[in-house]
Amino acid sequence: MTKIETPKVVKKKLFSPIWLLPIIALALGAWLGVKSIRESGIDVRIHFPSATGIDVGKTLVRYQGLTVGKVVDISIDDALQGVNVDLLMDYRSTPFLKDNTKFWLVTPKASITGVEGLDALFSGNYIAIQPGDGNDRNEFIAEDQAPPVAPGSDGLMVQLSSPTLGSLDIGSQIFYRQIPVGKIFSYRLVNDSSILFNAYIQKQYTHLVKQNSQFWNVSGLAVDASLSGIKVKTESLSAILAGGVSFSSDPNGLQAEPNQHYTIFDNKDAAIGGVGFSLLASNADAIQTGASIVFRGIEIGRVTHTHLSDAGVQFDATFDTDYAHLLSGTAQFWVEGAGISTKGIKHAARLLTGSVINFMPGTGEPLAQYPLLDSAPPLHNQPFALTLTANENPGINIGAQVRFKQLPIGSVSAVRFKQDYSGVEYSIDIWPEYQRLISSGSYFIPESALAIDASIDGITVKTRDLDTLTQGAISLIQGKSLTLVKEHSTLALFSSQKQAKEAISQAAQRRITLLSPDGADLSVTSPLYFKKMQIGQVLDVAWQPQSNNFAITLGIDKQFDSLLTPKTVFWRNSALTVDASLRGVNVEVAPLSGAIKGSVSLGLLDSDNAVNRQHLYGSKALALAKATPITLSFPATTKLAAKAAIRYLGHQVGEIEQVKLNDDLSTVNVDAYLYGDYAKAFTRQDAQYFLVDAQISLSGIQAAETLLTGPYVAVLPGNSQHLSQHFIGLTDNPVQLDDGSLQVTLIDSSLGSIRIGSPIIFRGIKIGEIAHYQLSNNGTEVNMRAQIDTRYQHLVNQSSQFWDMSGIKIDVGLFSGAQIETGSLETILTGGIGVATQAVTSSANRLGSNQAFILHDKPQTDWLDWAPNQQPNP
Repeated sequence: MTKIETPKVVKKKLFSPIWLLPIIALALGAWLGVKSIRESGIDVRIHFPSATGIDVGKTLVRYQGLTVGKVVDISIDDALQGVNVDLLMDYRSTPFLKDNTKFWLVTPKASITGVEGLDALFSGNYIAIQPGDGNDRNEFIAEDQAPPVAPGSDGLMVQLSSPTLGSLDIGSQIFYRQIPVGKIFSYRLVNDSSILFNAYIQKQYTHLVKQNSQFWNVSGLAVDASLSGIKVKTESLSAILAGGVSFSSDPNGLQAEPNQHYTIFDNKDAAIGGVGFSLLASNADAIQTGASIVFRGIEIGRVTHTHLSDAGVQFDATFDTDYAHLLSGTAQFWVEGAGISTKGIKHAARLLTGSVINFMPGTGEPLAQYPLLDSAPPLHNQPFALTLTANENPGINIGAQVRFKQLPIGSVSAVRFKQDYSGVEYSIDIWPEYQRLISSGSYFIPESALAIDASIDGITVKTRDLDTLTQGAISLIQGKSLTLVKEHSTLALFSSQKQAKEAISQAAQRRITLLSPDGADLSVTSPLYFKKMQIGQVLDVAWQPQSNNFAITLGIDKQFDSLLTPKTVFWRNSALTVDASLRGVNVEVAPLSGAIKGSVSLGLLDSDNAVNRQHLYGSKALALAKATPITLSFPATTKLAAKAAIRYLGHQVGEIEQVKLNDDLSTVNVDAYLYGDYAKAFTRQDAQYFLVDAQISLSGIQAAETLLTGPYVAVLPGNSQHLSQHFIGLTDNPVQLDDGSLQVTLIDSSLGSIRIGSPIIFRGIKIGEIAHYQLSNNGTEVNMRAQIDTRYQHLVNQSSQFWDMSGIKIDVGLFSGAQIETGSLETILTGGIGVATQAVTSSANRLGSNQAFILHDKPQTDWLDWAPNQQPNP
């Protein structure tokens, strides 16, 4: 029977986890919706005069190069006076949208003042934004142009006013001493009577603008033309094209405040002003407003206003600031016009320009008013007489003016030759009030009727008056000394200020004379350099036959006196120096003036040892090596060349500078240098110099390197206490005897294969060599000097026998046959001498100095069997 199971009752859960999914989806959707609404952007409307250059969806809004929005719509405003441009701004731009925020359209624009909006050429027009302060706002009116100060920059804003616009425009530069320091960014008409300019001064120059600064117009060209000459003056090329304004700065003035107002004057003279005073006359027949006040022919002021007073006619006048110091209590003024006489017309220009007011300075404090005289007051003092000398007359005639800073201070009274006709003398009369201007060190130069000064800053053309053109004129250049010149003294009239400065500089230079064997390609005025800076020049180059050298006189500016020490060396500079090696190529080019005229350099050695400061070295390397110059004499057949080495035991100790044939055509003179302090050993009188050249024979090649480098000079040190710089060179190696060796003389009827260096062989071991050979006095035999090494001297004594081992010896007999004797390959080729000793060396048979032995052709049989028991140093 089937068993029925009892059903289980399961309690239903109140919440299922599956419901979490829609809850999470709902929360995420709500967050995304809020985020989308929050970051959807900010709507901003800007009013523009027109939509030119603005495209929907393309024109962006930028701040400091960062895109912060874009144009989404353009519509015509309700008043039909422009367009409304709707922008969608980044939601993060909310803090920037304030009452004083500014928007403007940036488009590329080029003018003579520069290029603006250059980046818009590549990215297209865009709307720029400058954040401001105030309350939140989303509707704005666009600016006509960019603000003058970029966001984040700093500077000074000032206001300038002028009755006319002239050549000024937006972008015209503000100059200080011809340096651009700011620019004009806007202007507008004020009260229909003046133009108000807004200008911006860059931050680094704001300290130059003072409360008492004066501004004046420097636009275009300034031309001053009259019968006395033409003056053309410009500020710069940009000022000519775009206009400009310059200003003055008082070091002691108060700093200008922001937006401070200034007036733009027509020129610098009107801006700077001068010292004001008045003149009183009985009538105004000859003098009118604008009449010039002149002093010694130079305009120093002018009449600014004319009006009646109770005492007569009063002329208000001003002195230019540069001449204000001339005004004094006893100064005198008088009317002066053109003078017509039988000699001609004096001051002809005044027939057109009118009379002027002439002036004579005095002493005491200035007055507020002076009487205006009808004629010049009498002169009571005698002129101060001086004599000027020049090599030739630069066009100065009797009556020519003597001037100081273009003010006449005297005249030329006589022109004549010197007594020896070596030059020209001028007698000049200096007016007494200017006597104190002439001190020791003062000099004079002639003036040019036409002077042109052209540079990138502008062109200045100056012409002098007709008197300068016809009679000439002399200018005084004041000396720095306070010692006044006595009357009738003689001073120099130089041809130009450059020549004067050179002459004064040479007079103040420290002089030093160097010796050079070839003149070093130098000439007078060749520059002297120290670390590529000119510190002097060559004053003279003279040939000295007695020493066979050139004497080169250098002038060194006194401020560099400290460079002349015991460690100072001089060397000639090459126009082009090339140093090529495996490490690279180093090319050094001399300055242009030094390359053309030759030049000299000065250097200082690190070592404290004194060097030859009187010698001009051929190169920098020789000078820094403290090289010692020497001269060698060789036969004319010697094949030496410049740069050949001088060597000692294979080490280079010097070099050849030049080789030249002597007048006798039989010898050559070699100028050479020895390096360093150790060269002292090679300048002793008994030092020996000899030529080393390649020698090719069956035994090999001696000095093989000279096949590539050419011959060189070898040197042996001397022992003499006397030094010399002149030596006679040898063509062959000299005898080199070892003081510690045993020397013997070998005698043979002929030299055979023996050469210098042929070995002395004892039982196959070399114990010495041939040092020298020569014919005997009677010519019947050859004497060979042999030296035995110190350590083998005990092997040779009076019982020794020597024989020639050179070559191959053949002995042919009828019954004995042929016998061939040879030594080693070395003795076959170069020769060699064998030695054998019969007895033990003792004090009785020890060899004396240069004892002689017969050199046998071959050894006897029993010689080869000798074997005494020799002991070193018996």
